[in-house]
Amino acid sequence: MEASQPTPERPANSTPLSGTPEGNRARRAGWLRALHQWHWISSAVSLFGMLMFAVTGITLNHAGAIESKPRIETRVEAMPTALVETLRLVAASPPSAGQSLPADAVAWVGHALDVRLPSGAAEWSEEEIYLALPRPGGDAWLRLDLEAGEAEYELTDRGWIAWLNDLHKGRNTGEAWRWFIDIFAVACVLFSLTGLLILQAHAANRPAVWPTVGFGVVLPVLLALLFIH
Repeated sequence: MEASQPTPERPANSTPLSGTPEGNRARRAGWLRALHQWHWISSAVSLFGMLMFAVTGITLNHAGAIESKPRIETRVEAMPTALVETLRLVAASPPSAGQSLPADAVAWVGHALDVRLPSGAAEWSEEEIYLALPRPGGDAWLRLDLEAGEAEYELTDRGWIAWLNDLHKGRNTGEAWRWFIDIFAVACVLFSLTGLLILQAHAANRPAVWPTVGFGVVLPVLLALLFIH
């Protein structure tokens, strides 16, 4: 009687064949590892921004209940005679409407009034030059009186809550903050989609997954349809 030949064992480090149960499980485990990795990376990137936008969402929703007393600061300085004459000549020339302040005027304003002027067009007339200087959490403006030879700057500060609210809205925040909002939004979308796929992977063993997701979708839709007109 011949002895039966032993079945050869697969090496411990061999790769499961594609299409086999072991291969399918290995592929699924690889996808889950990748999803979890992208999920925690997008979570880390968007963590601070998500907290800030959540908190400022509450402050914006209850803006009427949060009292804020604006602080107004005014600065007035006499302009040098030579600068006034230069500005009068520029204001009297046809191309002056909508053009920026000359470099020497910008330098004088920065030194005398401690104001950093952004690049941009000013409103010119033969009597005065006016610059609107909007900013998050407040407002500001600069007026150069060409008849009296005076510069007047007014700054309105509405507090740090108003400043955070304007960051939430992207109001007068500049190009860098707009880029941050775009990158943050992409990270939030990636965080949400990877979370949804992870839920799908575990839904078979967790019966409450899809009812909970459905509740989160249906609730805001019903509120919008029933109470927003």
